[in-house]
Amino acid sequence: MDLGLTGRVALVTAGSKGIGRAIAAELVAEGARVVVTSRDARRAAATADEIGAEEGLAWESGDLDGAPVLVDRVAGTLGPVEVLVCNTGGPPFGPDALGFAREEWEAAYRTLVLGPLALIERAMPAMRERKWGRILNVVSTSVVEPIPFLMLSNAHRASMMAAFKTISTQVASDGVTLNSVLPGRIGTDRLRDPAGSLDGAEAAAREQVPAGRLGTPEEMAAAAAFLCSDRASYITGQWLSVDGGLLRSI
Repeated sequence: MDLGLTGRVALVTAGSKGIGRAIAAELVAEGARVVVTSRDARRAAATADEIGAEEGLAWESGDLDGAPVLVDRVAGTLGPVEVLVCNTGGPPFGPDALGFAREEWEAAYRTLVLGPLALIERAMPAMRERKWGRILNVVSTSVVEPIPFLMLSNAHRASMMAAFKTISTQVASDGVTLNSVLPGRIGTDRLRDPAGSLDGAEAAAREQVPAGRLGTPEEMAAAAAFLCSDRASYITGQWLSVDGGLLRSI
């Protein structure tokens, strides 16, 4: 299936490892001209070389002033951003939902909400003018079924779902779509902390996930690439859960 991504300029944030890296690599494989970001410039550059992306740049998702600079730099080098993948790391977790400091709430809000919105605000005018754009948010199944210990992620990622739904209705007639992918238990380093190891997470998945295993970053990337494609032109304001059947809600 030709996804119609050849030559499209794509920006993938937090693309140096895990799900972000897999999405970036998948877009490269589909012929897109991809720029990846990481908080570490050297890691971003190394990732770009390894997956065949055009460039790796330093950007931290809470850097609101740096967001328009990043979008403009990509546009100046490759052309206007046509595919924007808003991927962010997770905020701190803890057993007490009311145990987070105000500074932690504010930092999570900047990272998970204001940062992606700053990128979208800068990239959107060119997408609307060109009558084509794809914006994808990598969130979590916690937006549907809140996950214990993840209060900050549960709250802020859910707000981004509402924001995407709202924006999508205003730009749909301009050929711009906004959608979200919801990772379930995907085998990345993020699972090492709560589970102790990936082996522990895999063992838990065999018992708790209907598919009987963890998902892979590549499986997430395949879903992401489709939502970023020409083929998904009539899908907007939606979310797709990639979770091996973990979500029980309708």
